[in-house]
Amino acid sequence: MTETVFSLSSGKGKAGIAVIRISGPLAGTALLALAGALPPLRQATLMTLRRPGSDVILDRALVLLFARDRSFTGEPVAELHVHGGPAVVRSVLGALAEVPGLRMAVPGEFTRQALGNGRIDLGQVEALADLIDAETERQRMQALSGLAGMLGAAVRDWRSLLLEAKAMVAADIDFSDEGDVADQGLRGIDSLLQRLESGLEGALRTADRGRMLVDGFRVAIIGPPNAGKSTLLNALARRDVAIVSEHAGTTRDVLEVKLDIDGYAVILADTAGLRETSDPVERMGIERARTSASKADLVLLLDDGESEPPDADSLTAPSIRVRTKIDRKAAGPLHDISCRIHLSAHTGEGLDSLTEQILLAIREGDRGEPSLLVHERQRQGVERALAAVQGAQREAVRGVEFLDHHLQRADDALKEVIGLIGVEEVLGAVFSRFCIGK
Repeated sequence: MTETVFSLSSGKGKAGIAVIRISGPLAGTALLALAGALPPLRQATLMTLRRPGSDVILDRALVLLFARDRSFTGEPVAELHVHGGPAVVRSVLGALAEVPGLRMAVPGEFTRQALGNGRIDLGQVEALADLIDAETERQRMQALSGLAGMLGAAVRDWRSLLLEAKAMVAADIDFSDEGDVADQGLRGIDSLLQRLESGLEGALRTADRGRMLVDGFRVAIIGPPNAGKSTLLNALARRDVAIVSEHAGTTRDVLEVKLDIDGYAVILADTAGLRETSDPVERMGIERARTSASKADLVLLLDDGESEPPDADSLTAPSIRVRTKIDRKAAGPLHDISCRIHLSAHTGEGLDSLTEQILLAIREGDRGEPSLLVHERQRQGVERALAAVQGAQREAVRGVEFLDHHLQRADDALKEVIGLIGVEEVLGAVFSRFCIGK
């Protein structure tokens, strides 16, 4: 039997209203204990809350009650909209703790009830966590599309094709002695597998864009020592994030700052200056700088006109050459006259042009539509399904009797994507992102 849990579901601290949620079979019992009566279902009712078994008034609150088939969790749910003072919240939570059979919820428990009761799938759980974490407009839009069940709908469509293919395999085996029927069945199965392969490949093509929208577009700033990397980071962040010094080797580690650029989450990374050095600590910083550049979606190659800039050919990510310190009269000649941006972080000249170039790089991979896949777990599941489908296509030349194993592997992989099977080991990691009350 599902336990009945309760928690503050709104933010902590002083507020006008605080929402306390109760979910489970004893939600109505809890309301009777505090309010003395049950409100009409799904109708906000002003009621007086008292400590159980006493006349001590806790608060006057708006109370709502939801039946299990109309609630988020799939359990009977009660909500207490109390005044948001810390003392009121503590007293009501304390009173609920006195009701037999109730306990405080752990992080993500309400959402876990919803998953267990089939109200949402695992893709929607991850999208809900993304929505709670969303800091930019694009992150919000992507999370809402996932919460609407876009991935689950796609998986259901793919699984229906697999089911149809399995039925054709079974029919073909049953009528294997009729050659014309067998040939038609094999052609039909091949057509289904091609449609399935196309759909899975299309989803995988959006995975990088989805990851970028949710996790952030990573921009690494690299260059020789004293090329203005930390100064540029501070200028783009519009605050002093990194220590700036004329002494070479000041930056020893990767320093990251999150920005919101036109609704996109951007992670800007300041790195150690690239040069030959005997200092073991600085060498570690330089190695981390190269690692940051290898994982970036875009690299800014800084050239101050005095030191040799990095070689763009060694980079795996797209890059933009940036000439820095153009306000310095003593600056030497450009090493590469093809530098796309010329700027001064001190005067601000060229910063808008650089920001626009970063936006162009982001939008190049963003068609303005939500991505089906945004998490590595989802990508890997679809990749396994695709590999199984392609395995079935290869085995088809040997006969349909060799296909069923591959089709089942593909179906199992898709069921894992939306949490129907084999995901107990990942639930802890997923729900660790949630706060108590959600």
